[in-house]
Amino acid sequence: MANDVAAAEHALERLFRLTNSRKMHVRQAAAVGAEVTRAGYAILRCLTEGGPLSLGEIGRECSMDPAAASRQVKALEDEGFVARRVSPEDARVTVLRLTPAGRAVYRRIVTVRIEYMTEVLAAWPARDRATLVRLVDRLVDDLKAVRFRPGAHEDVA
Repeated sequence: MANDVAAAEHALERLFRLTNSRKMHVRQAAAVGAEVTRAGYAILRCLTEGGPLSLGEIGRECSMDPAAASRQVKALEDEGFVARRVSPEDARVTVLRLTPAGRAVYRRIVTVRIEYMTEVLAAWPARDRATLVRLVDRLVDDLKAVRFRPGAHEDVA
């Protein structure tokens, strides 16, 4: 099992390095026609799916600490993709919503990403694509559920 787990960790590290590479980001930005970070995209998705949300709700939904969420929201505001307004339910709370430009850039990002993944997975049988989705969803759920344990490691020489 240890070899399988190490191989899985290595494969995931390769995936994360690729998807977080500046080169991939530049290609996507060029295809979309806008510069939106991965974290910014997550916020656009949360606002698209969840409607107006407070900054705290965005942080929780996007698994971001408050400072990171605040920085990302500020960048999206500066681009005109997100706007703040007072909550109609509670005047003490500010909620964020997508602007028309934010909705448009989100749709372009989704279109570019789906077209890209369609090409990437074109030779994969439908069964393999379904298995990929199932296993990635399961992995994400398990990654959220299992916490790192301080001191649970041995020094490696």
